[in-house]
Amino acid sequence: MRYAICNETFEGWDLERVCSCVAGIGYTGLELAPFTMASLITDVSAERRRDWRRKAEAHGISIIGLHWLLAKTQGFMLTSPDAEVRKRTGDYLAELARACRDFGGEILVLGSPLQRRIPPGATRDQAEGYALDTIRGVLPELERQKVYLCLEPLAPTEADFLQTASEGLAMLQKLDHPYVKLHLDVKAMSSEPRPVPQTIREFSSVMKHFHANDPNKRGPGFGAVDFVPIFQALKDVNYNGWVSVEVFDYSPDPETIARESIRYMKECDDKKS
Repeated sequence: MRYAICNETFEGWDLERVCSCVAGIGYTGLELAPFTMASLITDVSAERRRDWRRKAEAHGISIIGLHWLLAKTQGFMLTSPDAEVRKRTGDYLAELARACRDFGGEILVLGSPLQRRIPPGATRDQAEGYALDTIRGVLPELERQKVYLCLEPLAPTEADFLQTASEGLAMLQKLDHPYVKLHLDVKAMSSEPRPVPQTIREFSSVMKHFHANDPNKRGPGFGAVDFVPIFQALKDVNYNGWVSVEVFDYSPDPETIARESIRYMKECDDKKS
């Protein structure tokens, strides 16, 4: 397994301190949330992005990609009925793809539940049509940058649109593009009726990225979810991507989260057949 962790866990830390810490613990990848760098990714120059990449690589860390793509922004909406808003959102996602490549990554995780809600008075099908239109505007840049946009299903407690892996697959089939894939997240999958390992097996052919966490919003091993069958499923489907730790509860502290999460994941990985 290749282990990564999301940088917003280390709130207030500079990049070199984060990279030094996670490399010492045993991670080789770092996933970035754009809002930890600037209000908008357009405020971060290409040279500064490449400088972050060089600093991370000096610690043996690869910046694998970006997530929380639209979080803490204004004026963007994947599912807007306004064509101008959809165009603006698509243009910004295209800039995120360029930034991802500057950082040396290849993954964009499209979660951001507040920016993909079903508009008032619209149906789910209409919201899907708006989202597909937004994403289609990004496809040429994804291909140019060789960056994957990974649709992230989220639990009904977080999002009212794109809530299941099945919904994600339906959108992928309509887009039919090699640089649009599915992202799976343990916390989110735990809200689905099927067991998490079954979801992994069923959707493995379109899965590009994976988040390790628990429904209690903490890291793997900090809750009730048993990761042994999850890691067994990842092995069985020959998953060779990153397993990235994403938490929403930052207690007790970043170093403990990082250290205990990877210790538990390695322990579970050793137990699989």
